[in-house]
Amino acid sequence: MRRISVENAQSGMINARAIYSSEGKILLAAGIALNDFYITRLKELSIYSLYIQDEFASELSIPEIVSEKTRVETIKIVRQTFTQIEASRRINVLDLRDAVDKILDEVLSHSNTLVHLVDIRTFDDYTFAHSVNVCILSLLTGISLSYNTLQLKELGIGALMHDIGKTKIPLDLLNKPTRLTKKEFQLMQQHSEQGFEILRNYPEISILSTHVAYQHHERINGSGYPRGLSGNDIHEYSRIVAVTDVYDALLADRVYRPAFLPYDAIRELTRGAYTLFDPRVVAALLDNIAIYPVGSVVQLNTGDVGIVMDVNKQSQHRPIIRMLTDRRRNKVPGRQEIDLDKLSTVYIVKVFSEQLSYSILQEVEEGGSIESLLDNTQIDPD
Repeated sequence: MRRISVENAQSGMINARAIYSSEGKILLAAGIALNDFYITRLKELSIYSLYIQDEFASELSIPEIVSEKTRVETIKIVRQTFTQIEASRRINVLDLRDAVDKILDEVLSHSNTLVHLVDIRTFDDYTFAHSVNVCILSLLTGISLSYNTLQLKELGIGALMHDIGKTKIPLDLLNKPTRLTKKEFQLMQQHSEQGFEILRNYPEISILSTHVAYQHHERINGSGYPRGLSGNDIHEYSRIVAVTDVYDALLADRVYRPAFLPYDAIRELTRGAYTLFDPRVVAALLDNIAIYPVGSVVQLNTGDVGIVMDVNKQSQHRPIIRMLTDRRRNKVPGRQEIDLDKLSTVYIVKVFSEQLSYSILQEVEEGGSIESLLDNTQIDPD
């Protein structure tokens, strides 16, 4: 499957990955052929991208860290928990613990697998899906930092509930599509303290998990909120969630910008290491992220253009590439693949956006020229 913008969706394309609401209802099932009605409905739901089947993606095997079933069930539990708080009811901590246990079991069984997929979420359900992703990424990071089972479970609960304080923030402010005013931002910042106040009322939740909600917006250099903590005054669980929170937010489609490519999001994190983020935590997270996910369209220093078919976890910058066009822009016949890990002088110089990747693959499939497409703006690896 291949991720494309809904703006590029056309009737007849086959949806490759089911799209769910936060209540666990299927909005669009896998295997369904798109038509004008479905495409319009996706736009109305503020779903900005989807996965489709295509010729180049048919042989791609994209591994998942956590199953679709577990992800959907956990999103539903997070939604229920937020709804309980909004209705001034007590939350079911046992449900949260069970959800974290299931995620942890799956993460541990796939601990040697890199994160490739970006989930599809609706605008209204962003916070719930984001909370689950942050939990998954945080657990992967904790494993890389050699956490024991108790620490992982504490971290998982804290990560899953890091944004619970947003239940006390007005919905129109949470969903505002434009830049917040100074007063609005100050109100938004209160969700950290609100989250801490909510969770501290549950003695069965570790105080360390509770502090994740309180501290996940603190920054290593003291520039964060709500208390301006710095360095080791910020608990390590919170330093982990600070990083995974930003990473997942960058990968999400938003009203005001399209999703970042993984490479671009990774570059933002590495730029913030030592100033905003704990560099040890950043390194631990990046050990688990595919810099060039399967299906990425890239250009090599030789001028050739190809698609990433597989990755080398121990050498993430050097994946296995299927050649699409040579340096003269001629289509490469057959299914010629190269392993960059075995070619020391060949490396990736450009990563194409989802929209450009889609256009390049279309042109290659139809035998057209990609010359003009390569002149567009791309992300240039350092």
